[in-house]
Formats: sequence, structure tokens, C-alpha cells
Amino acid sequence: VLGAKRLELLHQMVPNASVVAILGNPTDPTTEQQLREMQAAAVTLGLQLQVFSASTKNEIQAAFASLVQQRVGALVVAADPFFFSHRDQLVALAARYAVPAIYSFRESAAAGGLMTYAQSLVDAYRQASVYISEILKGSKPADLPVMQPTRFELVINVKTAKALGLTVPQSLLVAADEVIE
Repeated sequence: VLGAKRLELLHQMVPNASVVAILGNPTDPTTEQQLREMQAAAVTLGLQLQVFSASTKNEIQAAFASLVQQRVGALVVAADPFFFSHRDQLVALAARYAVPAIYSFRESAAAGGLMTYAQSLVDAYRQASVYISEILKGSKPADLPVMQPTRFELVINVKTAKALGLTVPQSLLVAADEVIE
């Protein structure tokens, strides 16, 4: 569901982009599910998706070269720990090639990425503390209910939007949990 929402938010930011690239990690077992979600959302939004894969630093560079050559209008970087650890490279390449991109971790927007949509880490830590409290009170971990994320945060980097020549729609600014100037 988050992949579809990221695609929708990116479409609102870059409405003229009819072709959107998805950067996924083929070694991550969640990538296929994220791609299916985004493909279903793309049909609804009238977008064409092009999928690029990367699981090494060099493959990220090659994927960017390909997506620029194919003139995609925007990029969704799939949620993946590998991409989190390479966020500076991803943000730098998106800036160098002027590709509007949405990321899965708030830190990417703080590093200069255009926008992120992700689970609130504060909320995740709060949920973890509830689990810890129950375990310390004697509950068996297997007996505790599975908690789903309940709070998500949209972060927009207005400075990056301006550098890309984008005007951030008022609807996104109002919806944003954080706006980086």
C-alpha cells in the first residue's frame, strides 16, 4: 500500500510525468509486492512504469544512466535497507540528472531528496515500547498481537523542488508533516 501511495504523491508533485521509473532491489523479498502495488496504482493514475533493478553501488549508477536515457519523468525508490544505506548516492544522482524522486525513508529528504513518505519512526518506537512493556510484565511475545503502522509522514524538500524547477502543489504542502526549506 505504501508503494502505491508514494506513486500517487509523486504524481501529484510531477503531474506531467507520464512515465515513472521504479528502482527496486531484486535481492529484497518485498520488492515484488511493492512492484505489484505500484503497477495497480499506475493503471488507476494512467501512468506507465519502467522497472530498474539495483543491488550494488555500480548497479545504482547504471540504473540511473538507463532511466535518464529512457527519459522517465520521475522515480520511486522502493523501500529497502540497501537503498537506505545508499541514500546519499541516490539523492546525488537524482540531483545530477534532475530526476524528481520519492524515497521510503525520511533521511533521504533530509539529505536533499525531493520527498519521502514513510512510517513515522516516533510511532514505531512507541509501538515497540508497548511490546517491551508487555514482555517485561510477563506476557509471552507469541501471545502479543501484531501491530501495524498507524502513522505515516510526508516530508517535502522545497529547496530540492525549486532546484528541479517544480512548484509544490498547495495540497501537498498542507498534507506534509514536515517541509524542509
